[in-house]
Amino acid sequence: MAKVISTLFISADGVAEIDPAWHFPYFDENMGRAVTEDYATADVLLLGRVTFDSFAGAWPDREAAGGEDASFAKQLGDLRKVVASRGPLEFSWRHCEPLDGDLVAAVTALRDDDGVRGVLIPGSISIVQQLLAAGLVDELRLLVHPVAARQGRRLFDDGGAPYHLKVAATETFPTGVIRVIYAPGAPPAPAGYDEAREHIAPGG
Repeated sequence: MAKVISTLFISADGVAEIDPAWHFPYFDENMGRAVTEDYATADVLLLGRVTFDSFAGAWPDREAAGGEDASFAKQLGDLRKVVASRGPLEFSWRHCEPLDGDLVAAVTALRDDDGVRGVLIPGSISIVQQLLAAGLVDELRLLVHPVAARQGRRLFDDGGAPYHLKVAATETFPTGVIRVIYAPGAPPAPAGYDEAREHIAPGG
């Protein structure tokens, strides 16, 4: 079964709609390594329309330019890219295809495809929200910036039951960015203040 991984840059107050003004000052070699590791997990990229338009508008030209990021641009170009969109799509970038039918059904099929090793969702907040609700995100990889963005779309919107997560790995970068990898977790046992006060140290 393929692993479905979401990778997101996110602010300390949960904004995942990045603003270059607060994102790029924290991008260093550690974050570059983390991004490289995330992309190494996948042979399929799942992209929403906004993220796809951003990628397709930049990475083919960067590959052609042959600069320092050309090898990463080529890696993106070589990956199979599945694009979810409510509107019509025209592709000039190689290895792109529209998502066929319902998002949850299509991702379930990708997840069960023996020929797929991993599905990576970069950005694409709406897709991640829908797949979290459907229980189809195997790992949530967040690069938490030490800034409260205070505006922009948040990853976790208002909803019903909470998502319980377990921490699979953490790493703190010199910039203050925290890399945290979550996986779905079981809810803790019910508890209230009576249980919590057992862990409060007596005053001196």
